[in-house]
Formats: sequence, C-alpha cells, structure tokens
Amino acid sequence: MLDLRRREFITLLGGAAVWPLAARAQQSKRVPLVGVLIAIADDAEGQARLGAFKSGMRDLGWIDDGNIRMEVRFAAGSVANANDYAAELIGLAPDVLVANSSPAVAALQQRTRTIPIVFAQVVDPVSVGFVENLARPGGNITGFVSLDYAFGAKWLDLLKEIAPRVSRVGVLRDPTTSGAAGQLGAVQGAASLLRVELTALDVREPAAIERNMALLAREPNGGLIVLANPTAAVHLKLIVALAAQHRLPAIYPYQFFARAGGLISYGVDNLDLYRRAAGYVDRILNGGKPADLPVQNPSKFELAINIKTAKALGLDVPATLLARADEVIE
Repeated sequence: MLDLRRREFITLLGGAAVWPLAARAQQSKRVPLVGVLIAIADDAEGQARLGAFKSGMRDLGWIDDGNIRMEVRFAAGSVANANDYAAELIGLAPDVLVANSSPAVAALQQRTRTIPIVFAQVVDPVSVGFVENLARPGGNITGFVSLDYAFGAKWLDLLKEIAPRVSRVGVLRDPTTSGAAGQLGAVQGAASLLRVELTALDVREPAAIERNMALLAREPNGGLIVLANPTAAVHLKLIVALAAQHRLPAIYPYQFFARAGGLISYGVDNLDLYRRAAGYVDRILNGGKPADLPVQNPSKFELAINIKTAKALGLDVPATLLARADEVIE
C-alpha cells in the first residue's frame, strides 16, 4: 500500500512539473507579425486597400489580432513618412512586410535584405532594382505589378474617344517615382500618332498643380491625363476639382478617381492586387521564399465613366464606350 501511494505521489509531482512547462510553451508560441506600409493616406481608399488585404488573409485562415498580428502605417504620399515608417516597422522585427508603390518598397529595401517584402503595386520592379527578373525575383522581394506601359497609349485613346476635340494634353506626373518616365514615354508615342500636343506637368505640390492646370486651360481644346503614382492619389480631390473648374476633360489611372467626380478612368483593380498579395504572404508564412515566387502582372482591369461629369462638360459619351465600361457613375 505504501509503495502504491508513493507511486501515485511521484506521478502527481511529475504531472505538476510537466503541466507548467506545457502551459509556458503554449503561451510563448509567437504570433506572426505582418508590417503593412501603404503609400497613400488613411482615407476611404487607403482603408479599402487595407480591407482587401485583410479579407484575403481571412480567406486563407489568418485573423488579425487572432493567429496573426498586423502593424499598419499610411505614408500619405510622403517619402519622408515612408522612410520613417519603414524604420519603425522593421524595428518591430516582422515576419513579412507588405508595401505599395516604389517609394515605400525602396524605403523598406534600404533597411533590410532579409525580411521578406511583398509589394502590391509597383510599376517596373526590375528597372528600379527590386527584383532580378519577374520569373525569379532572386532576393527578399516579390509581388504584383500595377500597370503595363501600354496603358499610356490606352489613356490617350480613351480621352480622345470621350472628348474628340482635345488637341492639347497635360500629363500630371511625379518624376521622382519609378515608372514615371515609361508612362510618359508611352503617352508621347501615342500623341505623335494622334497629332496631340503634349505637356508634362508636375503633380508633387498643390501650388504647382493649380498653376499648371490654370495654364493648360488658357488655350482651347485642352485635356488632362493623370499618371499612376501615390502623389496623385493624395491630391485626388484637388485635381478633380480643378479639372471641373477649368472644364478640362481628364482621364485617371484608377476607378476611385471617377467615383470622386473624375470624368473617366482606366486601370487595374487595386483591391484585387491587395487580395492577391495576401496569397504570397500566406505562402511565405508557411515557409515559402520571395526569391522563388514570381512577380505577377495585373490581370483585372476596370473602365469607369462618370456620366454626371460628362454632362457638366457638355460631352456626349459614345454608346460604344458606355457598353465597354465596367462601371457607369450617374
């Protein structure tokens, strides 16, 4: 009987010793951290992109503040903000970083060559040195391209289709962003064929936007093309308002410009890119390496037309153009 009680006591002690160890091991299991750096402002569009990414992660079984933790920063189109937030996020030792736009990705790349980075929107990742090539990125960065340079010709074609009298076009661009020269070059190539006079305009400062658009509107038959860059997104309301004030037909790179009152937009589905980025984050968290994940080109495009704005400009939208639109805003 004494031996039996001794064995029971030893077993109880052993269980008591093992239980805290198991509990501590369970408690110490690290929740993966994902750092997210979004180049635009923390507004409706910025939240929509973050929401699309989180939705994509949920679909794959990753719940923020559950089995994963996210730290999010919005740079509001500022390179200085991007640099500060990049340092801040990397200081948290995340498992994966997610970013959009070249300035945001560059800010992260300058500070780490080991933490995996997934970009949701970059125009030309090879030319700026983010990846070696699209098929085999080769380093710690991979992701999703946001446009093809052929969009430049498409934008001018669509602008001429909705506003045939346009013969002078201002191109709002941020020359400091990657892909700006390529986008402008594509528009210039189309302009020479269509005999359209082209002028490059700086989009970086509100005062410059106001001055340049006023100059563009002094002569008749002016139009506007806004190239894809985070700075334009930050100044969206100002650009759309000035285009209306100066009665300038304008085409924009993303659908949210048309929803904000812009005449017409054509470009990739931004939210789709963020949902797809979640898939790469999932693969990396499960052991995949960015070097082995090919950079993917855009696959979903949207044409949006704002009928109210067209009427305010005295434009009759061709029925053939309306039939091709993915969204018609009344």
